[in-house]
Amino acid sequence: MDDSTDRVARIMAEWRRERPDLDVSPQGVIGRLHRLAAHLTGELVGVYARFGLGEGDFDVLATLRRGGAPFERAPGDLASATMVTTGAMTKRIDRLESAGLVTRRASEADGRGRVVALTDAGRDLIDDAFSAHIENEHRLVGELSADDARALEVILTRWLSVYEGQ
Repeated sequence: MDDSTDRVARIMAEWRRERPDLDVSPQGVIGRLHRLAAHLTGELVGVYARFGLGEGDFDVLATLRRGGAPFERAPGDLASATMVTTGAMTKRIDRLESAGLVTRRASEADGRGRVVALTDAGRDLIDDAFSAHIENEHRLVGELSADDARALEVILTRWLSVYEGQ
């Protein structure tokens, strides 16, 4: 698409006309990133849905799986790793436990604490879902040249470190 005719360019042109006193050039980056993120999220969530998972469910199962054997974590650690509140995590765990994908038990290290663990069914499901997810990400990033993808990763890593530290 010609960048002078995309939606963000049209919005910027309207603002330049209405507010010539402002430099609206950041909208070229922020507006496009925001719109692209929405499109990408839709593409990712579509794959999760094929496995009966929502985005949050996928996050929990993937966090447990990538931690390695014995594929378990404390609920607070899961909340921190997936950047949600403990209340939101409790709802996710309840849903996944009802589906037979995770179990909860008392912590052996701290009798007051709890541990969430993948079941065999949960591990099988996240392994299948993650394989499809990575295939989908390759497809999405495949829209860029290899050089552009590497350059974009460097730029985004640097920019994200401003907000998340190094």
